[in-house]
Amino acid sequence: MAYAEVAVSLPVGLEQTFHYRVPESLTGEAVQYSRVEVPFSGRTVQGFILGFSTPPQLKHLKEIKRVLEKEPFLNHHLYELAQWMVQRYLCSLGDALQCIAGSPVGQQKAERSRGLVAAEEGSWVGLARAPKQKQALEVALARPGLRKSQLAKTAGVSVAVIEALLAKGLLREGQRPEPVAWERLDRESWPELTAEQSLAVHELTEALQNPVPSAWLLHGVTGSGKTEVYLRAIAETLSMGRQAIVLVPEISLTPQMVERFQSRFGSAVAVLHSALSQGEKYAEKARIRNGQATVVLGARSAVFAPVANLGLIIIDEEHESSYKQEETPKYHTREVALQRVALAKGVVLLGSATPALESYCRARPGGPYRLLTLSRRVDRKTLPQVQIIDLKKEMAEGNFSIFSRPLVRALARRLERNEKSILFLNRRGFATFVVCRHCGQVMRCPHCEISLTLHSNGRLRCHYCGFGVRSPGVCPACGSKTIRSFGVGTQRVEEELQKLFPGCESIRMDADTTSRKGSHKKLLDQFRQGGAKVLIGTQMIAKGLDIPQVTLVGVVSADLSLHMPDFRSAERTFQLLTQVAGRAGRGEIAGEVMIQTYDPEHYSITTAQNHDFLTFYAKEMTVRQALRYPPYSHLIRILFTGLNEADVIGAGQWWRDRLVNENGAANYQGIEILGPAPAGIPKIKDRYRWQLMIKGSVSKEIRQITRSVLEQAGIRFKQVSVSIDVDPV
Repeated sequence: MAYAEVAVSLPVGLEQTFHYRVPESLTGEAVQYSRVEVPFSGRTVQGFILGFSTPPQLKHLKEIKRVLEKEPFLNHHLYELAQWMVQRYLCSLGDALQCIAGSPVGQQKAERSRGLVAAEEGSWVGLARAPKQKQALEVALARPGLRKSQLAKTAGVSVAVIEALLAKGLLREGQRPEPVAWERLDRESWPELTAEQSLAVHELTEALQNPVPSAWLLHGVTGSGKTEVYLRAIAETLSMGRQAIVLVPEISLTPQMVERFQSRFGSAVAVLHSALSQGEKYAEKARIRNGQATVVLGARSAVFAPVANLGLIIIDEEHESSYKQEETPKYHTREVALQRVALAKGVVLLGSATPALESYCRARPGGPYRLLTLSRRVDRKTLPQVQIIDLKKEMAEGNFSIFSRPLVRALARRLERNEKSILFLNRRGFATFVVCRHCGQVMRCPHCEISLTLHSNGRLRCHYCGFGVRSPGVCPACGSKTIRSFGVGTQRVEEELQKLFPGCESIRMDADTTSRKGSHKKLLDQFRQGGAKVLIGTQMIAKGLDIPQVTLVGVVSADLSLHMPDFRSAERTFQLLTQVAGRAGRGEIAGEVMIQTYDPEHYSITTAQNHDFLTFYAKEMTVRQALRYPPYSHLIRILFTGLNEADVIGAGQWWRDRLVNENGAANYQGIEILGPAPAGIPKIKDRYRWQLMIKGSVSKEIRQITRSVLEQAGIRFKQVSVSIDVDPV
């Protein structure tokens, strides 16, 4: 009988593993890196087989219950990556492997995920009186590989029609078609490169041919053709027989990117993101593992795609905070990509018009990155003119509307000329909060230490736990009827726009309107091709959208992100304003941008007005250096949560005492222990939240002292959850 060494997906020791017997019934199924179910402390948990060996103690060994995936998606390189993640992010090996492998898909689901293939047209017999079946077969012949529900929807028939064809043997399950052969791709139709694009492609081609791994930052203004550079770099990667991974920050960007990549590389493109069903994910990952798909396009977790011969990872909009995982292990996609490429001896290409300060700092002379620059838009299109509107002056002159008079006039001009506009506000809902003007009582969530947001249906909602209640007519604290709402959300913008321009067709994109699968693409297609003239949205519309008809972008309030209690607030404001401004003027007509703000002199706003990243970088780095914030230091955030606040505070104090005293933070130069203190939001879903922050000049040092306390803590605080975030965003 064999014995398997298993890493369980639980908060155990960082590198702790356990041995289990492999029952005879699973011999042959249980292989290295198989995902399995095993008994652990009275329950059944998931784990991964690392190898087979005889443990020193054979008594009381339990058996593996079952194998969840017969063909593992893990491989040796991904296992090495998991080992690195344990050291880097202080997570258990099982958690790292679970993160890399993703959610399991049972064999039954895997079989259902295979696409349908039609019989040859000549074998279609007896369908003269079944036009719907014939229609479905024609679609299946033209688009092999669609699954049952997809084929029914595409052909405009019911699933019962597809079932009938399967029963007749005129449809069968089969593999998707092989990728378009690289040699047959039509290079003649590719657009002509600018001189800067040509230089970037040349540099990347040489890097791909070099056996030494390298990292590159492509700093290109909005509309400068970064995507075409990506496509050319991928083409070079494929011509060398290697695979490429392309990452985008938001699922809303994926439909437009998929169209561009599939038009260039055909069925060689596999798509991975969280909106796919489990069966769809399995099918795509199987194509990647088997080498059928050589280009992987997806969101954050696609960095773990099981490619066999990785050559290139591209991270588009690399500055985006969504590349940081908020659940354990709290990895950053950029750092994981750099490690994957180091193991594969490939190339990482980071692209952005507004790079993260840490990335641009690394790309300065002498840094670990190489810098590529695209300083001009393609086809000599000009960057949009940006006007800053001081809302204090508007109010002083009697305008209390959420729209300034210049913005209203600009919107009117676009509607007269049948052009499109975007209105940006990074907050959904109707009003930010509801307050009693008599006693000052703010309507708060009973489960979270946060104010409730008023929506246009008259309900107050918590955007953290989902709690909802009807907005009160009288104050629950004092009984006064002076209840008023304050602040602005996207629903309010939509309503005010209709008052100003009755009959103006608009589309709103925020978390409330895009919760259903496929809603992003549907709304964007409606805006691009339909009669809607105004798109209202949150940050999901601020980047990646290339809609030539848009000639005006209005930022309703630039102050929402600027005055957050976060040392990155100025950087985020500059990035958001620059990115959303870049949506204007991408067609033949020059673009215009209007930024409304109460703080028109702030350097993040004035530099965004001038599309001046370098000046912003210089000013912000001066502030960071003075305060010893990243990239001049490294941070670790330790979050304590629990139902009893005293327990939470006690756990935080215990950790602080050991960080300062027993583990000798004082022995290292420049290490600070800040807290424990209430977190930014002190309570969410009835759980109190306190935090410690460790700041130091050397990442390895602060990780070392954190790990030593983590190993002492064990399961000491059963009622308090402890979460470690290395380099929090």
